[in-house]
Amino acid sequence: MKRSIKAPAKINLSLDVLHKREDGYHEVKMVMSQVDLADRLDLEIREDGKITIELSEGFLPVDQRNLAYQAASLLQYRYDIKLGVSIYIHKHIPVAAGLAGGSSDAAAVLKGLNELWEIGLSTADIATLGSEIGSDVSFCVYGGTALATGRGEIIKPLPSPPPCWVILAKPPIGVSTREIYQRMKIEDPPKEQASEKIIKAIESNDYRAICNNLFNSLEQVTLPLYPEVKRIKERMLDSGVDAALMSGSGPTVFGLVKKESRLHRVYNALRGFCDQVYAVRLISDKEA
Repeated sequence: MKRSIKAPAKINLSLDVLHKREDGYHEVKMVMSQVDLADRLDLEIREDGKITIELSEGFLPVDQRNLAYQAASLLQYRYDIKLGVSIYIHKHIPVAAGLAGGSSDAAAVLKGLNELWEIGLSTADIATLGSEIGSDVSFCVYGGTALATGRGEIIKPLPSPPPCWVILAKPPIGVSTREIYQRMKIEDPPKEQASEKIIKAIESNDYRAICNNLFNSLEQVTLPLYPEVKRIKERMLDSGVDAALMSGSGPTVFGLVKKESRLHRVYNALRGFCDQVYAVRLISDKEA
């Protein structure tokens, strides 16, 4: 039996880092939304119990270091599954980009194998399992747009934001999420975090308010460490996006654009400045 499943990228409309927890993780509050840039995973049942991974791009690990492998292995172990799986990942999401590509691949494997191996888990069960693999996996299981709290694993679905274009631009560098969080200096959080403002804007279907309240606590660490990320954000704003923000720990920067006529100008301005540029749309909750 075979199954093909999409694994969409995400962006952070907000990312509030609240404090460091006793378990070493950081308490966060963030609004994330998926975009229609996606990897595609082909899953095929194996009778020999082995897990194998092949990639369209050859620079990612295909063993236990790969989150998709970890997802399949966790299901096997937790539910005593004797079957195996061959996984082929058609990579389209940039790696180490702040777009949750690995987490989305893991979520796709969990959802796909739940069906192929006939385990019968609910979405909530799958999301709980996913939290053992990575903080963004739970969100990727649910998809769409959602508020994520805790270390990112507590998910509350939200309505879709107003439709718009999203320009993604990634410089030719990778950023370590672990390093960025380790360097994070926590100040007293404001009484109303950016995430609350974004939620209100989404619930009011107010595109302008979303643009005015984009915020990412991690920019204060990543932008000084990687000036090229700051330059891309400045270039994006200069080229006419309605708002711009770094996604996750970076280095990808995204811009929101309402008018399609402006989209092409922004895209072309960035293509002359950065190799990896994508023009995509937000995924509505009906599509997730």
